[in-house]
Amino acid sequence: MFVDTAKIYIKAGNGGNGLVSFRREKYVPAGGPDGGDGGRGGNIIFEVDSGMSTLMDFRYKKKYQAQNGENGKPAKAHGKDGEDLIIKVPPGSVIKDAATERVLADMVRPGQRFIAARGGKGGWGNVHFATPTRQAPKFAKSGEPGEEREIIIELKLLADVGLIGFPNVGKSTLLSVVSDARPKIANYHFTTLEPNLGVVDLGEGNSFVLADIPGIIEGAHQGIGLGHEFLRHVERTRILIHVVDVSGIEGRDPIADFDIINEELRKFNVQLSEKFQIVAANKMDLPGAHELFVKFKETIEKRGYKVFGISAATNKGVRELMLYVSGKLRELPPPVIFEESEEEISVYTAEEEEPFVITVDNGVYHIEGKWIEKILRSTNFEDSDSLQYFQRALKRKGVIAELERMGIQEGDTVKIYDFEFDYVP
Repeated sequence: MFVDTAKIYIKAGNGGNGLVSFRREKYVPAGGPDGGDGGRGGNIIFEVDSGMSTLMDFRYKKKYQAQNGENGKPAKAHGKDGEDLIIKVPPGSVIKDAATERVLADMVRPGQRFIAARGGKGGWGNVHFATPTRQAPKFAKSGEPGEEREIIIELKLLADVGLIGFPNVGKSTLLSVVSDARPKIANYHFTTLEPNLGVVDLGEGNSFVLADIPGIIEGAHQGIGLGHEFLRHVERTRILIHVVDVSGIEGRDPIADFDIINEELRKFNVQLSEKFQIVAANKMDLPGAHELFVKFKETIEKRGYKVFGISAATNKGVRELMLYVSGKLRELPPPVIFEESEEEISVYTAEEEEPFVITVDNGVYHIEGKWIEKILRSTNFEDSDSLQYFQRALKRKGVIAELERMGIQEGDTVKIYDFEFDYVP
């Protein structure tokens, strides 16, 4: 089965904690602080692997977590950084944030990388907190948590040319006779439930990638008949070959079918309907097809389309069609690939925008926030220097000012997670 969307959870590594440590040497009875810093947490990195063609692997593994950084060590030794976790994706994968559906990266080039979640910074050891008046700090800084988020991976086929049309018009047969692709072919609707790729080799380095897009039906833009999944694969192609059953063997009007498919493209994405389109009137080998073809060609070419009469079953007119397509590909400009820079992607984090939240419940002021939780873990409340550092941090970040704005009075209870104290101005 062709898997073209996946939703996974990623978590970068946490930074290692700084260490509280003091020199203990034989002839240095009162050594100073020597606690080392924690290591950086590993990043989550997506990398394009040209050997992959589906997102099948993500059906079986949904959670990815990078390695945490090591804690600091004595003698000012730095903890080891956590290893980055590389997640391989096929070319054409679009990385989105699941919460906002914002496109983070468009992965198209082999070896291209994108950092989707950054590891947390390592915490400082107590050596950083020594001052002339605080020569033996008994506290250190905790490592920062790694970024985490849910990611949607959406695979859009990277093909130069796409075959579109109603089910059972002969797209799979055409692909099989012009390339080495071997799609499943049978005489019933929706034989193709997954896109098939093939390389059309016309000799002397003249080749292009052709995709058999599963049959589009009326209402596809609304998701009918797996329409959204099918239409998604059309977006990257530079040229569309619109295959029409011109024989009318199923009692359908080829002109009406042509109009319906183009209307579905327009409703799903107006840019799709504006792509360069070549019309292949297929099944010319069947009785009565020639008469219908004359009327069809006259009507469609008046609208500005080039029409080829072909028979995929007998190979009639197929090479002429492929040579024309190849020539047009050389004339058309290369596709525009959306690729957002790293600076544009990581503009801010939720923690920076809202570092804390204060709520009042039965006269108790509750303070929460990732920043608050982080500094709480770094505080040694049995040490006066560490406690003063914590109080100054609350004031510097605006927590005290916000409490006063909310009307806190002396003696009111303040609770920060499991830590509780009475407010004193």
